Amino acid sequence: MSSESAANAKRLSMIVTKGTLDWAYPPFILATTAAAMGVEVSMFFTFYGLGLLRRQLDLEVSPLGNPAMKMPMMGLHMAMPNLLAALPGADAAASAMMKRLIEKKGIASIAELRANAVEAEVRMIACQMTMDLFEYRQEELIDGVELGGAATFIESALASGINLFI
Repeated sequence: MSSESAANAKRLSMIVTKGTLDWAYPPFILATTAAAMGVEVSMFFTFYGLGLLRRQLDLEVSPLGNPAMKMPMMGLHMAMPNLLAALPGADAAASAMMKRLIEKKGIASIAELRANAVEAEVRMIACQMTMDLFEYRQEELIDGVELGGAATFIESALASGINLFI
């Protein structure tokens, strides 16, 4: 293995495109775990994933079109049929249920995982095009976020041994 390959093996780049509560966990868990293992981590937040960098998090779960979403209830794992998921208030009910479960099980919140990522010096890049598209201002984002475009991510990805699209 060349020295460049060895250096790249210790780098992780990911594109974060989803902004729901359930989709926020994988990138932050992977980023903080990798950083704790000495891996240099870069996260590129674009489209709906960009909302995960906003100071105010108001994350929800959407069970619509997610038949694999089964919540533990009454000793069983119950799925919400798509028909019920389409009703008004279904997202709020599913989100409240998920947040209670996360708290009950002692799982770190997204805000805590995000703070851990900042503390671990995970590089977080907000997509400038998405910022413009959704009319976000940098003041709305947490401190330490850098702005960049696709070229910024590509440079990071080319230097990484692991590239993920989440």
